[in-house]
Amino acid sequence: MTRHPHHRLRHLAVLSFLLTVVAMVLGPAPSSAADPGWWNPVARPAPDSDINVTGEPFKGTDAQGKVRGFVDAHDHLMSNEGFGGRLICGKPFSDLGVADALKDCPEHYPDGSLAVFDFITKGGDGRHDPDGWPTFKDWPAHDSLTHQQNYYAWVERAWRGGQRVLVNDLVTNGVICSVYFFKDRSCDEMTAIRLEARKTYDMQAYIDKMYGGPGKGWFRIVTDSAQAREVVQQGKLAVVLGVETSEPFGCKQILDIAQCSEADVDRGLDELHQLGVRSMFLCHKFDNALCGVRFDQGALGTAINVGQFLSTGTFWQTEKCTGPQHDNPIGIAAAPAAQKELPAGVSVPSYAADARCNTRGLTGLGEYAVRGMMKRKMMLEIDHMSVKAAGQAFDILESESYPGVISSHSWMDLDWTERVYRLGGFIAQYMSGAEAFSAEAKRTDALRDKYGVGYGYGTDMNGVGGWPGPRGADTPNPVRYPFRSTDGGSVIDKQTTGVRTWDLNTDGASHYGLVPDWIEDVRLVGGQGVVDDLFKGAESYLTTWGGSEKHRAGVNLAAGASASASSAEWNPFTSYAPGRAVDGNGGSRWASDWSDDQWLRIDLGSPSLVKRVTLDWERAYGKAYRVELSADGTNWQSVWSTAAGDGGLDTALFTGVPARYVRVHGVQRGTQWGYSLHEVGVYSS
Repeated sequence: MTRHPHHRLRHLAVLSFLLTVVAMVLGPAPSSAADPGWWNPVARPAPDSDINVTGEPFKGTDAQGKVRGFVDAHDHLMSNEGFGGRLICGKPFSDLGVADALKDCPEHYPDGSLAVFDFITKGGDGRHDPDGWPTFKDWPAHDSLTHQQNYYAWVERAWRGGQRVLVNDLVTNGVICSVYFFKDRSCDEMTAIRLEARKTYDMQAYIDKMYGGPGKGWFRIVTDSAQAREVVQQGKLAVVLGVETSEPFGCKQILDIAQCSEADVDRGLDELHQLGVRSMFLCHKFDNALCGVRFDQGALGTAINVGQFLSTGTFWQTEKCTGPQHDNPIGIAAAPAAQKELPAGVSVPSYAADARCNTRGLTGLGEYAVRGMMKRKMMLEIDHMSVKAAGQAFDILESESYPGVISSHSWMDLDWTERVYRLGGFIAQYMSGAEAFSAEAKRTDALRDKYGVGYGYGTDMNGVGGWPGPRGADTPNPVRYPFRSTDGGSVIDKQTTGVRTWDLNTDGASHYGLVPDWIEDVRLVGGQGVVDDLFKGAESYLTTWGGSEKHRAGVNLAAGASASASSAEWNPFTSYAPGRAVDGNGGSRWASDWSDDQWLRIDLGSPSLVKRVTLDWERAYGKAYRVELSADGTNWQSVWSTAAGDGGLDTALFTGVPARYVRVHGVQRGTQWGYSLHEVGVYSS
């Protein structure tokens, strides 16, 4: 039957309208020959992984001028290059294509019989189908700790799903490398760190090439917070380089003797900064010349303790904790594969159940390294430090009001959350299952509201940690595909690579591309409020970073000031006069008589705004004391006090008060001796 021209035009108009509505609902197609959109490459490799996200990634800032987006504060894009090159199998990218990138280690063929690390970390017999592309029968998987999870296209999917900051921690471990059977390179940690940094820049160039040349891709390595903000405002992914390794700069210790110097620390920090590194851990897994570590639990803890002995000649040593914070329960379960590496006659010691703290804290070299990072405006990763080491690091940061502190994957004592926020730091939670993640996020929700901060997650992909398993197809509130991204601008469907399609409900968080699916799962389980806090993460992380860059050491108003005291201990060879606490020499000190109710008074010379007082205690410290201010030296106002002093470096922060005189008034001693201070600092900031 022949249609009338007007009917044909009406039919075309209706069809055009329907197609427009569909486009508005589902978003634009992934690419278009006429206008592929800035977010689509001009020449993606073929064959390659699908992205399965449609719609333009959001750009710009919100109505308050703040950037938006999720933060992964702890990932390991290049860990396949560490540990001797054969611990993590597969690559995040390859010039030879996806089939070369996503293939197993040579020794895993034909059936995984020699996948020793897979057996150690997953259990069973280690057997698996080694084929990656295109079938992916057995990997990547949420419980496969030895196979690549960070393929570039999967990271791209996370970016398109709303992530705007990714911290790539360069990682390795020389001892694990040395004892592992398979390797194809040196075990030197700094050599591996340099290689991983270069490979990250190579990955940026690889993605740029797809988008038409240098600077055009979505993967942008950034070296300052302003640059990061610009990248996020462009709708792209800001990539920050970090370091997580056990013996940075060669700073190991053997039989408690440091194998590095202050000069080594300076050279190492300068080199890392030159590479673009802006955040780092000072210790990880093994005690080193800088600090003691937070223990691992169970059989893994035993295995790492063996590695500690092989590296340092000493096992972990514990003591009763002196405060409410404590390290993880120390691993005492058998780990036969690791224990057989010990010399004949040597065995892992037993530990008292009530002694949960590492005896080792922050060493003198460690303190030097913390201050060196502050001078270079770098951010300190506090996770993995022992309670003693972390406490000392906090003391230093607080004494300088330095905001650059990060807890990126739930490895510090959680009772210190407010201490991080009070400084201006940033916290991310380990990427656990939606129920556990949401519960922990809600536990600290009031603190985030109090300090006006967002939240982050640390995926730790390729970090041998394990990831959220499936909640099951029969769960009453599954992730329903397709779903919209948090900003509402993109549509996210099930992810397909080769012939395998992943579903978070039945596969869990198997690879990086499923981060958006996991965030949707968190929304369904924990509610929109948890995801809203995560979406504020980019702004909070960059605020912490920017605060670190802008930090300037305050002027110590007490330096060289006139000082007096209630008493001064007499010694025929050394002076403990009050002025020794303000002479700028950390080796001298004021010491009082051996009794309570003693004080040290400092005359600033003229009225000044006082907001912060730092006290560097000698072993004879004040358990209960207060900081008092006065305009005339007669009438005193108490502005800060504690009854739980523990010595070391203390910082009293309070609302600014104009004063000429500052008095530290001891109420109760912490020892049988008097009160003794190496140095007192007084600041207006």
